[in-house]
Amino acid sequence: MKKNKKNKMVILYTSAVITLLITFAFQGNKDWKAPDSSKDKKNPIAYSDESVAAGKKIYEKECLNCHGKKGRGDGKDAANQDATVADLTAAKVQAQNDGELFWKISEGRKPMPTNKKTLSEDQRWQVTNYVRSLGKAAKK
Repeated sequence: MKKNKKNKMVILYTSAVITLLITFAFQGNKDWKAPDSSKDKKNPIAYSDESVAAGKKIYEKECLNCHGKKGRGDGKDAANQDATVADLTAAKVQAQNDGELFWKISEGRKPMPTNKKTLSEDQRWQVTNYVRSLGKAAKK
C-alpha cells in the first residue's frame, strides 16, 4: 500500500515539473512581432486632429473595454482576458512603426480580435494614429 502511494506521488510530482517546464518554455514567446514586411507599409492617412478624432471614435467602440480610456491595458474587460492586455502608451509599443501597429490592429491575436473584416483600411489607419496620440499624451 505504501509503495502505491509513493508511486502516485512520484507521478504527481513529475507531472507538475513537466507542466512547469512547458509553461516556462512558452513564456519566452510573449513578444508579439509583426512580420518584417509590415515595416515597409506607410500610413496613407496623415496624422491630424481629424484623423486622431476619427480613430478615437473607433477605438472607443472596439478597443476601450480592454485597453482602457488612456490605452494602458486597464479597461474593464482586461482582467477577464487570458493574456495581459498591452499598454499602448508603453515605449515598446510606441517604438513600433505605423505599419507594424496597423498589421497588429488588422490581424489581431487572441484574445484581441482581427479587425481587417470589420474595419476598413482607412479606419485601421485612423486607429493607428489614435494609438500614436495615446503615446504622446502619456509623455505629457
